[in-house]
Amino acid sequence: MNPLLVTSTAESTGKTAVTLALARIAAERGREVGYMKPKGTRLQSVVGKTLDEDPMLARELLDTDAEMHEMEPIVYSPTFIEGAIRGREDPDELRERIAEAYDGLAEDTDAMFVEGGGDVRTGGVVDLTDPEVAELLDADVLLVAEYGESGDVDDLLAAVDDVGDRLAGVLFNRVDDAVYDDVDQDVIPFLTSRGVDTLGALPRSPELAGVTVSALADELGADVLVEGDGDALVQRFTVGAMGAEEALRHFRRARDAAVITGGDRSDIATAAVEANSVRCLVLTGGHRPSGSVLGKAKEAGLPVLSVPSDTLTTVDRAEDVIRSGRTRDARTVEVMRELLETHADVEALVGAET
Repeated sequence: MNPLLVTSTAESTGKTAVTLALARIAAERGREVGYMKPKGTRLQSVVGKTLDEDPMLARELLDTDAEMHEMEPIVYSPTFIEGAIRGREDPDELRERIAEAYDGLAEDTDAMFVEGGGDVRTGGVVDLTDPEVAELLDADVLLVAEYGESGDVDDLLAAVDDVGDRLAGVLFNRVDDAVYDDVDQDVIPFLTSRGVDTLGALPRSPELAGVTVSALADELGADVLVEGDGDALVQRFTVGAMGAEEALRHFRRARDAAVITGGDRSDIATAAVEANSVRCLVLTGGHRPSGSVLGKAKEAGLPVLSVPSDTLTTVDRAEDVIRSGRTRDARTVEVMRELLETHADVEALVGAET
């Protein structure tokens, strides 16, 4: 079968979980599988090197000893992009690097799964958007999309045009119950009338909708003032910008939430601790609360995080992290596998059992 490249209409739509879940399904069906992410975009510093976390997870879940420089031949960092803009990167050399890495990874496999970087157009500064990578590797393309309102179809059709004839189909991910019927009864038939195959519509799963407190701390670059339950799942956030009494009533109704407030608002921090329904407290501005507040949080087992950024900046960042559900681990991939096998045309993507 041709390699399958998984791309998306926007960042943080679940490409990693979809790609690895499909690879796991193919492996269970008797195929020797391989994984590659040509453009590393989810970067962190590891032992002095900047690497993408997704190939590291792939190595663990697919039990491969492939080298990271093969699985991720391009570290698509801000520094790399700036260099490319200034003419310090040669697109032809980069294409050759990707092709050589791919050939090495694919040598002993019969099913290769390639994860796109960012969204369908990421890589344009070096002529390596996901459709261009698909052309280089002769890959079919799965386009992952989300749907919240009718206007999203415009973005989807633009991405379909970008992919062109290599499109294997569209996969809707994280579809809310409120719009599931719209997708099923209106959007999918409309796409079919436009010659676009839809290979599945995955409902939003509560297990994939949030992020653990520990992962939130990592993503925000926060100092952990009180440990608490790092595995608690945060599915929303609320801003503490009201009076203490009102805050307490509000927080008690805010299930599975992180409270974000200024580190100098001891009254709000105390209300968050006393609410007994908040998953963690994020204090902004680099202010350290009183020992009394931290003592109460420790006694209640409530994690307290501190960030140097202001509240507005932290809210924007937290909204992105929580919305996208950045927890990526074996359980995430297993839940995605179950969703795909129930709600998607898996055989069209990985073939029948051998």
